[in-house]
Amino acid sequence: MNTITLRNTLPEVFAQRTDIHSDVWQQEVVFEKEKTYLVEANSGTGKSSLCSYIFGYRQDYLGDIFFNKTNIHDLSVSQWVDQRKNHLALLWQELRLFPELTAMENVLIKNKLTGYQKQSTIDAWFEQLGITDKRTALVGRMSFGQQQRVAMIRTLCQPFDFIFVDEPISHLDDSNSRIMADMLMAEAQRQGAGVVATSIGKRIEVSYDVHLKL
Repeated sequence: MNTITLRNTLPEVFAQRTDIHSDVWQQEVVFEKEKTYLVEANSGTGKSSLCSYIFGYRQDYLGDIFFNKTNIHDLSVSQWVDQRKNHLALLWQELRLFPELTAMENVLIKNKLTGYQKQSTIDAWFEQLGITDKRTALVGRMSFGQQQRVAMIRTLCQPFDFIFVDEPISHLDDSNSRIMADMLMAEAQRQGAGVVATSIGKRIEVSYDVHLKL
């Protein structure tokens, strides 16, 4: 996949509003591979909804979304499985980890499905993010900031053309934020992928090609 295009897209809940002033909603926006995008938003403007629409988890929107020239409404279940396994990666704002499993078990669930990353790479990421001692800790007993780091590692355990990170550093200190940014960009550049980051204030510090206001 080389492009993701939003054409006159708008959450249905905003349909009656006349005060929409957005670089994304009701516009034509094209996300391209190998470029980095920042989507800045105020709370309640549909930031997480945008990610859910692009990943096909929600369909309550007007307008169209295209992967290359294919409208995502036309994708079959098997095609969606392929997209999410091989082309699209997403770090959810709410993380969606399994609290009853350890940090490493959460990561390996993903990596066993894709078979993409070496165990040595995963171990190195745990070390870089300062959570080596948390590999066998239950996620439900970890801080949210620690969970964010685990979720990032899990997100990187697959091939992707585009990676979306929804407020990825909201609970991280500056040092870990920089490390996570470096990890994200190194893997995205290795794969030649596009990066789309969202923020309602604290942004992940990378070099952005395009700034959009939601």
